Amino acid sequence: MSGRDLAAVTARLESELAETTARLGALRGDYDGVVAASLDSNADDEHDPEGATIAYERSQLGALIEQTQRHVADVRAALARVAEGRYGTCERCGRPIPAERLEARPTARTCVGCA
Repeated sequence: MSGRDLAAVTARLESELAETTARLGALRGDYDGVVAASLDSNADDEHDPEGATIAYERSQLGALIEQTQRHVADVRAALARVAEGRYGTCERCGRPIPAERLEARPTARTCVGCA
């Protein structure tokens, strides 16, 4: 990759990291809000036919938080690969990762054949 291409990749990854980190903060805030709302309530939401239970909402938010944390880690790892000069090289076979794959998944570590 040329220096200009790497600069564009870095900018894209840094933007994605900022957006994902902000989303993670919002999700954590939502999670904390659900937990706080349930602390002072003795409501039996397990038998509430009106909607999702507090436990379900907590579980859903927890899963989204974990997924978002993994994505933050993936983006940081991709930025490290750019800095180390390894970005765009398959971690398994050592061949270049096709540009189309990197466009679709900028955090890709492997080529299509090794994925």
